[in-house]
Amino acid sequence: MKILFLLFLLILLLLHGAAANAVHHCILQGGYCSFGECPPDAWSIGSCSETPLCCKGPWH
Repeated sequence: MKILFLLFLLILLLLHGAAANAVHHCILQGGYCSFGECPPDAWSIGSCSETPLCCKGPWH
């Protein structure tokens, strides 16, 4: 039972690291993470994780 608990923690840490890497990649491209849709004057340049969009506007 302890092994299952440790395996679950390892999977959570891997998923958290992947999401943080996606956010970092978005910021390096000059974008920002937006929940929902990008504002009218911005466009999507990717995703930050599962649902948020990586948006970039003319001001960046």
